[in-house]
Amino acid sequence: MQAQHTVIDRVDQVAEDVVSLVLRAATGPLAPWEPGAHIDLTLPNWLTRSYSLCGDPADQEHYRVAVRHDPLSRGGSEYIHHYFRPGRALEVSPPRNHFPLLPAPRYLFLAGGIGITPLLPMLAAAVAADIPATLVYVGRSTSTMPFAEGLRARYGDRVRLVATSEDGRPGLGALAESLAPDALVYCCGPAPMIAAAQAAFPAERLHTERFRPAARTFAPNTPFDAVCARSGRTVPVAADQSLLDALKRAGYPVASGCREGVCGSCELTVLSGNPEHRDDIGAPAGRMYACVSRALTPELHLDL
Repeated sequence: MQAQHTVIDRVDQVAEDVVSLVLRAATGPLAPWEPGAHIDLTLPNWLTRSYSLCGDPADQEHYRVAVRHDPLSRGGSEYIHHYFRPGRALEVSPPRNHFPLLPAPRYLFLAGGIGITPLLPMLAAAVAADIPATLVYVGRSTSTMPFAEGLRARYGDRVRLVATSEDGRPGLGALAESLAPDALVYCCGPAPMIAAAQAAFPAERLHTERFRPAARTFAPNTPFDAVCARSGRTVPVAADQSLLDALKRAGYPVASGCREGVCGSCELTVLSGNPEHRDDIGAPAGRMYACVSRALTPELHLDL
């Protein structure tokens, strides 16, 4: 996907350790998007990081994302917090959406901390369409919750802010009991919140997005060959090597962001062979994510 050229228009502190970036189109309108979408930011320190879009989908001149400074940062959030200033040029990917807002008669949105970002445009879209929607937004304190005050001012009693340092964690069981039978639930937050939502709500009505992949166990890695159909090359993938790293080492410019199977930037088309899907997105038929997924067959034939 071709990169889009933007300029950092604004950098705003929106909570403790959280900044909002407003990116302005540098050349023509930006690619359209829908609630739940995210973009990859290509950072000047050679890293690529994915962030949910949290602005207005109708505004094709600007994108907005919010970034929490992770104390265990691998160089992404730390660089953004320390070095990003208005006026800096920045390449971003076209939007991708693995967390779309499906039509429903009513919604319950559950956000934990920075997990509010993909839910902001969802709530706005529901309210604009006059669809009943409630947001339960959880954080350690309101000072750590980006956009909290603006949400309360804009949406009133549609929004419930829960500061766990004062109120404790909300009981999702009670929310599930009072949930209308035709409502969909959208949840984005840390792993304990996702687990609690999965225990409380029916799977067919719950849609989630994670910060980090769920802990799972797979069979030991084995080597395999990636057969690149268009170029006619075969790239061996060692047991201690990811498909993404093997392809990059061989000179294939495969995009990459999270390297954890949650952003989808390294999606590849599989022509034949059986991939072992290890991502948290749910790869569609004929696709795989090269950063974490491997092969169940000696060869994978890829559209490369």
